Amino acid sequence: MKAEIITIGDEILIGQIIDTNSAYISKELNKIGVSVYQITSIQDEREHILQSLKEASQRADIIIITGGLGPTKDDITKKCLCEFFDDKLVRNEEVLKHIEYLFDKYIDTPISDLNRNQALLPSKATALHNEFGTAAGMWFEDKGKVFISMPGVPYEMKGLMEREVIPRLIKNYSRPVILHKTVITYGLGESAIAEKIEEWEDNLPENIKLAYLPNLGKVRLRLSARGDNEDHLWDLINNQITALYEYIGDIIYGFEEDEPIEVIIGRMLAEKGWTLSTAESCTGGRLASKFTRAPGSSASFKGSIVCYSTETKTELLGVSKELIEKFSVVSAEVAKAMAEGAQKKFHSEFSISTTGNAGPTKGDSDAGLGTVFIGIATPNGVMAHEFNFGNHREKVIGKSVNKAMELLQQSIIKMKDAN
Repeated sequence: MKAEIITIGDEILIGQIIDTNSAYISKELNKIGVSVYQITSIQDEREHILQSLKEASQRADIIIITGGLGPTKDDITKKCLCEFFDDKLVRNEEVLKHIEYLFDKYIDTPISDLNRNQALLPSKATALHNEFGTAAGMWFEDKGKVFISMPGVPYEMKGLMEREVIPRLIKNYSRPVILHKTVITYGLGESAIAEKIEEWEDNLPENIKLAYLPNLGKVRLRLSARGDNEDHLWDLINNQITALYEYIGDIIYGFEEDEPIEVIIGRMLAEKGWTLSTAESCTGGRLASKFTRAPGSSASFKGSIVCYSTETKTELLGVSKELIEKFSVVSAEVAKAMAEGAQKKFHSEFSISTTGNAGPTKGDSDAGLGTVFIGIATPNGVMAHEFNFGNHREKVIGKSVNKAMELLQQSIIKMKDAN
């Protein structure tokens, strides 16, 4: 089955918001064997919406629309759907009760007629219950096609996908099995990996495809398999991954579909009762953000100091002014001192530090743009590693975060093996 996604809203087209909805929808559809054929973003404009619906229905079996379901006059999706299906709006009493319940329990402002009018739905639509908002989802079936309309608010859309859309698609339609397994590697670039695994790649089964997904110091290798027997496909994929270890096993650090590296690191630390802290300069708290996003991170993550200026490195971490004057703020010596300072302040077994020149200016150091030092303090001592991650600020920061994760995981593994 093929699907097409239409996102409605000027805010996407002018760059005011990023369309994360389409990425989520595509991923969820792919899990159940539905391939997304095309994604289209359009204005809140009648002719544009009608034309897009017509064209999508000629290409796809499932057409999913997000956006344009608010209570104001610029939200015209329902009117356009009525025109497209030669339908009219009628009041849905169940939806109205839900809107009134939300206003009574959670919303401070009084309910208005505009809000109540959100219970007006096309008569041919099946209402999809939106637990988290006032705009109901809608399900249409017409000439063998399925049209699904959902609000553009991401958490409302996700709730509808999980509770309404995906279960209905699974129940009502037969679909092929599409499986993905993504291997995460660190330490080698895309072309170097391609050379190492050329023989392995040339011998992949016909129904398994490989994609290279490079991203700031790491390369993901996605294996995709399509067929009718899920168990057989998993056997094929797992056998190929086992063979892949013979070629690049030293740089494989996990699988994207299982858990992100910060979750894996957190679990490794928690298993031993070890804790972690960070002292960040050039990464500005992004390492800490990664760790604290993971549920249960408080079991292993003690805290972070974002010491962006030279003064905060001395005042909060105890890095000596003499050390900074002698080696510069971007140096292995300062990176080690920062890691040790955080380790002592937070009483953690492990600590990561980052100091570097992400650009566009050099700041308090003469080190070249892209130069980054990453310090790792462990119960057995402290070390620092020097890298040059290029001359683009976001690239430098992203690569620094990924490399720090890689070095930390290696350090934890060594410590576990030693014990």
